[in-house]
Amino acid sequence: MSTRRHTLQAWMFLAPALVLLAVFSFWPVAYGSFLAFTDYSLIRPTSFVGFDNFRYIFDNEMFVTGLKNSLLFMVMVPFVQIGAIALAVLVNNQLPGIRWFRAAFYVPVVTTVSVVGIMWGFMFHEQGTLNYVFMQLHLANAPIGWLTDDTLALFAVMFVTLWRGLGWYMVMYLAALQAIPADMQEAAMLDGANRWQQFWKITVPMLRPTIAVCTILSVLAALKAYQEVDVLTQGGPMNSTFTALYYAYDQGLKHLKLPRALAASLVVSSICIGIALVCLRYLKPKHR
Repeated sequence: MSTRRHTLQAWMFLAPALVLLAVFSFWPVAYGSFLAFTDYSLIRPTSFVGFDNFRYIFDNEMFVTGLKNSLLFMVMVPFVQIGAIALAVLVNNQLPGIRWFRAAFYVPVVTTVSVVGIMWGFMFHEQGTLNYVFMQLHLANAPIGWLTDDTLALFAVMFVTLWRGLGWYMVMYLAALQAIPADMQEAAMLDGANRWQQFWKITVPMLRPTIAVCTILSVLAALKAYQEVDVLTQGGPMNSTFTALYYAYDQGLKHLKLPRALAASLVVSSICIGIALVCLRYLKPKHR
């Protein structure tokens, strides 16, 4: 009876959160997935159309471009992770002003996307700070259209996304670094290991669970890139910065084609789940 009572108490504590999740998460996801296979409309009866919406979006050049751009966003994942680990190792040292340094890198995480968009919009403007610096250093002869050149705009948006993510992952790696037992480092030093050997033989293996989590989170964030695109370029120029989720937003809220938007979202979600499973398979900690 004691075990049953403890189990019942546990479910009672979980019940409020489970109810909220069921109402505001599980049910909308399930119902939205169903609507992706219909011709749902606010003014017409809903009917089941099978994979018609999926065929439409894959025949649509904007969605295909958006999907390619979303996958291209994953190119920055290694740079985010390597940069975050390097920053975490740096700020893990007791240096003068290190607290201010940590805060400076975490500020972008808590800054709203609209503020970030305004700031980087000024930076990337043809008469903005970045072009001024480039021209003063004679790295460019004329202003560069960071957000107006269809060959550069996507990479500019990717850079802003990378800049915003560094501080978040830095904090996670910093917490993991501070959890590594000091006696392991001391034992390695006594055995004659230099700093580089300590890092590869002790630090990196101990960070492996955190690397797995951060990699999965950054991959999913890359595939779901939307906010920076909406604030900085609205998908332009010439649809060069369209992402799959921005296409879903464009179809669902701008053109009121909800089933197509849901189909696009379902495709992105499926890719996210698949990549997350692959990451879990190959990045999970190895127990010996």
